[in-house]
Parts: sequence; structure tokens; C-alpha cells
Amino acid sequence: MRFHMKSGSDDNDIVAATATAEHIRKFVFTSSHAAERLEIKIPELLQGAYSFYTWPCAPVLAHFLWERRQTLAGKRILELGSGTALPGILAAKCNAHVVLTDNCILPKSLAHIRKACLANQLQPGVDIDVVGLSWGLLLNSVFRLAPLDLIIAADCFYDPSVFEDIIVSVSFLLERNCGAKFIFTYQERSADWSIEALLKKWKLQALPINMDEIGKESGVDVLEFMGGHTIHLLEITRADNSAIINTTK
Repeated sequence: MRFHMKSGSDDNDIVAATATAEHIRKFVFTSSHAAERLEIKIPELLQGAYSFYTWPCAPVLAHFLWERRQTLAGKRILELGSGTALPGILAAKCNAHVVLTDNCILPKSLAHIRKACLANQLQPGVDIDVVGLSWGLLLNSVFRLAPLDLIIAADCFYDPSVFEDIIVSVSFLLERNCGAKFIFTYQERSADWSIEALLKKWKLQALPINMDEIGKESGVDVLEFMGGHTIHLLEITRADNSAIINTTK
């Protein structure tokens, strides 16, 4: 499994070319089958830190979850590397029990997540939880997590130096939560990047999820969110997990 990037694309260019002032970005999710509409407001601060901007992988994952919203109610979901937390906030608005996480040594990122929650009438500590974690380190905050049904992430695999840290954390969480799965979107960035060996090392398996139908229920073209990038959706489970997990509708 390799992660690629088209030559000439640079995520930093997106930030550098954009105004630095904070603004509210709106994401609307609708249904052609019923009179359902959900608007999520995401505060963005387009300067410096990656975690203050909603990268293309996030709305793709959010639409995938929206189109499975009936299955989210009551589910216990953890989002890794939440950033602006669009997928996790959507899951919470669909009545899932959600824990949003980001680096425990970045208090401004965690504060920004809380701000995003409040912008969507979700009270941290009441309607949704925000927790500091450190990928690859089994700190007390990891052991205090409640049981999980699903782990999600959008574009966590952006730097090869953290690939194994992410896989270690995912492996630990999946081992502690029998039957859970990790669903994530990633953006291709380099032909030399791969997690295949890490999956084997930590006894995990990955399956691609078909993206052809994502966005159709809301009448949106997810290619518009991708901005010319190639984005994939994957499911990771324990290699020794014999349960058959269905990610289709």
C-alpha cells in the first residue's frame, strides 16, 4: 500500500496563499431521500499550524459517515488527529458518542477543537469529549478511554516519521476493543511512502473502501473537495479478527 503525490503539489502552498484571518467555513450535508439537512460550521485559522485548516480528506470522510448516519447513533467513536474535527463533529451531530483527540502537547490545537465544537452547539465534556493523546505513546489518557466501536481519521498519514506511531496507537486501540475498526482517508503524497510493512509488523490488515457513491446522496461531487489530489478511503482491522465487517450501506 503506497501513498503517492502528484508532482508540483504542495499543501504548504495552500496555506501560504490564503489569508491569515480566522473565518468560519460551512459544510452542508443533505439527503435526496428525506428532508434532512445538517450544517456544520468549522472555524479555520489559515496560518502556520496544519491543525487549524480543514484539509481535503476531512469532508470526504464526513460525507462517507453522513451517508451511514443511521448506523452512527449510539456508536462510540474516537477521531485521531482531529484538527478542525469535521468528521467527528458530524458523527456527534448524528448522535454518536464521540471523543475528539489531538496532540497532547499542543494546547492551542485542543482549544481550537473545543471552539469548533461550541460553534456547532456541542458542549465539550457534555455532548462530546476532547482529549489530548500522543501517537505511539501509551499515556494515561489512552487507558482512560471508554470502549470504542470505531476509530476514524482524516489525513493522519501526512509524514512518514509518524506512520509507525499512528499504527502503534491504532493497533493498541483495536486490540483493546474487539470488533472495532479504523476507517480513514489519506491523500497520496509520495510513491515511496508505504505502511504495508508496518501493518504486517503490528498484525493489522487493510482493505480499500469503494468511494464511487460518496457525496451522491447530498448531490455533491467529492472531487471538488479533493482539489486535484488523489484521496483514498481505507479500513484497518486486526489481522486475527475473524469477524466480517460490512462498510457498505
